[in-house]
Amino acid sequence: MQIKVKKLRPGARLPVLGSACAAGADLHACLDYDLATIACHQTVKIATGIAVEIPDGYFGAIFARSGLATKSGLRPANCVGVIDSDYRGEVLVALHNDTDQNQMITNGERIAQLVIMPVITAEYKEVSELSVTDRGDGGFGSSGEREVTKKKRQKLASGYGEW
Repeated sequence: MQIKVKKLRPGARLPVLGSACAAGADLHACLDYDLATIACHQTVKIATGIAVEIPDGYFGAIFARSGLATKSGLRPANCVGVIDSDYRGEVLVALHNDTDQNQMITNGERIAQLVIMPVITAEYKEVSELSVTDRGDGGFGSSGEREVTKKKRQKLASGYGEW
C-alpha cells in the first residue's frame, strides 16, 4: 500500500519504517525552533509538518514510540491517536509528559509511530435485550475472578490456608 504524503513546511520528513518488518513508521517533530519543552504532567501538540492521504477503508493510528515513553516518559496524550481517511490537515502529535521533570523534544526527533489499519464500520441498532454470556455484565478485571475463586476453594478443600 502506498500512502501519499504532502510536506507542509521546510524540514518536514516523510514517515520512515525502522526495519523491514516494522508495523509503524516513525513520525518526526517539525518545529519552528530547535527545541520544544513539555512541562511535567503537561501536554503539548507537536507538529510533524506533513499531511497524509489515507485510503478509504483505512485509518492512521498514532502510537507511542517505546523508547521515548520508557526513557523520557513521553506518550501520546490520548494513548492512541486516530487519523481518519478524510482528514487532510497537518498531522499533530499531542505528547504528554508523565514525569516530574520538564522534557525536551528536538526538531527532527522521532516522536510517535504511524500504523495504517483497516476500518470495520459498524451500524448501531437499539435493542431491548442482549444475548447472554458466561461473563455477563462483569466489568474491569472480572474475567479472571472466577479462576482465582476456584483455586482458593480448591486450596481450602485440601486443608491448606484460610479464605
